[in-house]
Amino acid sequence: MTTVSYVPPRPDARLPLPRINLFSDTQTKPTAAMREAMARAEVGDEQFGDDPTVWALCDRMCSLLGTEAALFLPSGTMANQIAIRVHCQPGDEILAHKTAHIVTSEHGGPWANAGAAVRGLSGERGIFSADVLRAALRPKSRYAPPQSLVSVEQTANIAGGTVWRPEELRAVVTVARAAGLATHMDGARLLNAAVALGVPAAEIARGFDSVWLDFSKGLGAPVGAVLCGSSSFIDEAWRWKQRMGGAMRQAGIIAAACLHALDHHVERLAQDHAHARLLAERLASIEGMAVQPPETNLVYFDPTDAGMGPEELAARLAVRGIRISVLGERCRAATHLDVTAEMVEEAAGEIRAILGR
Repeated sequence: MTTVSYVPPRPDARLPLPRINLFSDTQTKPTAAMREAMARAEVGDEQFGDDPTVWALCDRMCSLLGTEAALFLPSGTMANQIAIRVHCQPGDEILAHKTAHIVTSEHGGPWANAGAAVRGLSGERGIFSADVLRAALRPKSRYAPPQSLVSVEQTANIAGGTVWRPEELRAVVTVARAAGLATHMDGARLLNAAVALGVPAAEIARGFDSVWLDFSKGLGAPVGAVLCGSSSFIDEAWRWKQRMGGAMRQAGIIAAACLHALDHHVERLAQDHAHARLLAERLASIEGMAVQPPETNLVYFDPTDAGMGPEELAARLAVRGIRISVLGERCRAATHLDVTAEMVEEAAGEIRAILGR
């Protein structure tokens, strides 16, 4: 299983806070303007349905993604787990890419929370084709687990932040529908995909039974995700939100941050993508460095042939105040609204210096 890891030089090492934080786009901090919006938010009791700012966010998300209803949640992982629990029964099988977040990074949530197994599919760039999905469909039999759900991750994180194109999504949805399976989109970075493709978010989400958007990554909010779907789906999702401890009170304070992000931080995602391309170009110029060209804001690179393993490079950068993550046998650098072009240049220069290039 591929996991995110970061190992400091010693277990008791106290490293300085990073000057340049490329560990993840989850490391973003709310801007001053976002904090002001949070302070001004009108609030109520979200669990009782009388927080006007939460309702405003949910209505906005329905318009953005073209769905009937929406549900505000603390995290994207909770959104995935609730959606799976609504779509699946114990013993069911979910079809998803083998590197999907629900497989690699949610501590066995589908198995533990829903009693559902995930069958990992293969495919380049974290994307499986309609033909691969069709080949994975089991004949209905009392001996085989019922297949109830197809899940895709937009963008495909571990594959390099790669983007599912609308035509790829439509083909997968068509196969799933014909087989009687529900469809779910882990839309953690859905707006990164929309900006990269230059298409409306609703076009990407079209045809899916459930979809969610994370606000604590490139959009820069401190917390929050919104799960969307039909009215009946969201009604059932509310029950699981309650059971999983996701019901909140004066949640308008954090919903206001999400609304601010939709107003001010979507178009600027293109800047993060440009910074990722700049970093990839600088790293690719280092002899021996293997770099995957980024499609969005995630840059994956392997310094092994440049003379150093990923874990060691990450540890040495941390001492210099630069933080990256390590996934499997590669390094990952994520650009976001707290990362400038100057920071990208400095990080690339430090990597070059550490490698003696």
